Amino acid sequence: MDHFYFVRHGESKWNVENKICGATDIALTQKGFEQAEETAREILKEGIQADCILYSPLIRAKATALCIEKMTGIPAIPEQRLIEQNFGIYESTARNGKEFHEAKKNFASRYGTGESMLQVAQRIYNLLDEIKRGDKVYILVAHNGIARIVESYFREMTNEEFSSFGLKNCEVKRYDF
Repeated sequence: MDHFYFVRHGESKWNVENKICGATDIALTQKGFEQAEETAREILKEGIQADCILYSPLIRAKATALCIEKMTGIPAIPEQRLIEQNFGIYESTARNGKEFHEAKKNFASRYGTGESMLQVAQRIYNLLDEIKRGDKVYILVAHNGIARIVESYFREMTNEEFSSFGLKNCEVKRYDF
């Protein structure tokens, strides 16, 4: 298909606490559920048509996707490749920490016990290649780290632009192949 939509999950408890969630399974806040409902209303208002919602199985993305499914009628299914990057030693540390910001520029680093940006890019790029070859329009519901990888698939980015890129909770972004 020629396009798809990306939605970052609603606000999580660790977003509020300024902690890196990564692959840690952290729930949405009440505000996060409200953001998911508002996003579903926006999808309906904007007339966004999609065949399916693919979502990360982590609870914050799953809850966001299932809320959108319930309100729009677009079927949602989990997609393991959309799980957030495991940031290893940085999980639960400050999201805006200088050390973490610099570490995100080292694409081969696994952060001790985690997953490298290169590993994440491989699974996300493969997923995007499949979507591009297919005949369905998808809404992907996932995480900010995944959003960075998706953005890098579509445009040239410096390491600084890559490590600084982010979407707001429940922001909807269209990507055209």
